[in-house]
This record gives sequence, C-alpha cells and structure tokens, in this order.
Amino acid sequence: MLLLGGGLMGLAIAHQLARLGRAVTVLSRRRSEAAGFVAAGMLAPHAEGLSGPMLALGQASLERIPAWVARIEADSGLPCGLRPCGIVVPFSSAAERDAYPTAAWGVPLDRTGLERELPGLGTPWRHGLLFAQDGQIDNRRRLMRALERACVALGVRFEEGSQVLELLTGDGGRLRGVRLRRAEGGEHTIAATTAVLACGAWSGQLLPSLPVRPVKGQMLSLQGPRASLKRVLFGPGTYLVPREDGLLVVGATSEPEASFDDGLTPEGQKQLQQGLVALLPEAALWPPMERWWGFRPGTPDGAPLLGPGPIEGVWLATGHYRNGVLLAAITAELIAEAITAAEQRSGASPELLAPFRWDRPQPATPAAHTPPGARASP
Repeated sequence: MLLLGGGLMGLAIAHQLARLGRAVTVLSRRRSEAAGFVAAGMLAPHAEGLSGPMLALGQASLERIPAWVARIEADSGLPCGLRPCGIVVPFSSAAERDAYPTAAWGVPLDRTGLERELPGLGTPWRHGLLFAQDGQIDNRRRLMRALERACVALGVRFEEGSQVLELLTGDGGRLRGVRLRRAEGGEHTIAATTAVLACGAWSGQLLPSLPVRPVKGQMLSLQGPRASLKRVLFGPGTYLVPREDGLLVVGATSEPEASFDDGLTPEGQKQLQQGLVALLPEAALWPPMERWWGFRPGTPDGAPLLGPGPIEGVWLATGHYRNGVLLAAITAELIAEAITAAEQRSGASPELLAPFRWDRPQPATPAAHTPPGARASP
C-alpha cells in the first residue's frame, strides 16, 4: 500500500496501517514542507468555534488523542509533547462571548477570571471562555519526529525525495500504480492497487477535481520565561501557544491569495506583531527565536476530504486546513477502518466519514479563511 505524502496525516495513517500488519510505503517529495512541521499544534475543536459535523469529528478525535499519543510514544520511545493545558478565548463583551458557537462547552470568565488564567492579558478583553478540555501538542519539535520513528520501528518504508507525477489507472478506471520522479532523477512506475492521498495543499495537483487549494500561513516564536503563560490564548486572528520550556508560538496569518509563494512578508509579520501586542503586551519584549511559513490545505467549506476518492483504490485524507493536528488521530483511525472494511467487503465506511465526501456540494463563494468562530478585534 502506498501513502502519498509524508506529512502528519500521511505518517499518522501509515502508523495506524502498520499497526494493523499492513506493508506500507510512504512517498514524499520533501517532508519538511508539510503543514505538520509548521502548525502550532492546537487541539481546539471548542476554542475554534467549530459546529455540526466538524465539531463532532473534532470532539471524537480529541477523545482519542491521549491513547493515540501513548501508542506513538510506546512504538517510538520518544515523547510527543502532549499538554492538556486548556485554551482561553477572550472577548470584548459578554454578548459576544455568549453567542460563540461552542459557548455551551466552555466556562464563562469575566475580567477577573481572565486575569487569573492569563496574567498580563491586554486591557480590551473583558470576558472570555475557558475550554479546559482543549489543549496542544508540540508537533513541530516532538510529534513529527516521534511518528517518523514509530513508523520506522513498525517496518514502514520511506522514499524521501520522490515526487508523484501521476496516478495510473487500468481497466475500469481502478488504480494500478503511480508514476514518480525520484531524487536521483528519472521517472519510474510503482505498481499499486491501493493508495492514500495525503499530500495536503498539493493534493489538487495530482487530482485536479479535488477542491483543495493552498492557504499560506506565517508564524513566529519568542522565548518567554518558563510557565509565563499556562493556557493557550486564542484571540481573533492571532493565537499564542506556550510550550513547556517557555517558547511561545505566535500564529498565524491566512493568505489564500498567496498560493504557493515562498517566504515571509513584512505585512504578515506586522499582523502577527500587532496581534501579539493586543493579546499579551509584555510578550512583545521577549526575544524572537524563529519565523517561518507553510501552506495549509484549504477547501471552500473549510472541511476535509475523507474517504474514497474519484479513482477506485485511491483514498483521501486531505483538506484539513487549520485542524490537521487535531484531526490526525481520528483521520488515521477512520481511513484505516474504511480501507479494511472495503477490502474485506464487511460493511460500509464509518459513519463519521459521510459528511466529508470529496464530491459533496461546496459553497459558490468559498468561506473566509478564518476560524469558524472568528470575530473582529476590539
């Protein structure tokens, strides 16, 4: 079986399939460009203000993450950096707080409560919601490395530097293999009747019928005092994710118009700095550590494409946009379960997959590339 894409989603699914005894080969052009290496690692179905099937999928994944992480750590011998630290969403008014899509899952806070949870919070914020069940994982420094090692330990084979150029089909339109270009040059063909497409923002280049497009995001990190911030702070347009060692991850711009344009921009970095100052003014004085960018796989309705694809034998795990880290655990489980059921002809795909078919109706005007519960800054 082939896994097309060596990012977080590809590694998570490869790990799950390998645990089920499947022989898996991961084809990856350059794993370092995957969104899993650049995301902030929030586990935030409630703080994001998700609703409907996306909230149900996010909650199901959040429930599974502790056991999922435990399996990765057992197979790899490395920590993943999971922190059930809770997330606070600040608001300028009580009415705005109470109207938030997931308010029923949060603890309401007034200004006193906000200052208790987030010392140094900017003065415009008077109310908030604490989602104690949400958290974070250190995907950039720990999770991705642990997943890679866990996959290797279970016999997953990697072909790094291999760019898949084409999905090859045979009689009846079923997958028969892929054509690729390897790092050392030359084009080659690998036979396969089953493959999982997990190429993130690049998925549409292999299957143009998929409504997946890149949404560029810029981020930065600062080094703060250890334990200076105990909760993730999820503000409008900017979020602050504190790691255990005091590193503060600041994200993220959302630039669908940038396509695959590389590099930082003054406008993007200014937006992050302004958001940081509005949320936690004292952090603006902390020394900067890194600045980076990446490409999220966006869809018009902001939800992923999961399950059977337009080619028989090709399964989709792409389009997760802002929620790839959150949804990795449930995506790996559901895709592995669906593939096994299809091969054994033992039943239908898991019910949770139904709303995320690749050919579902999409909005004529794509949703704005902001969190579903986003609101204006005060």
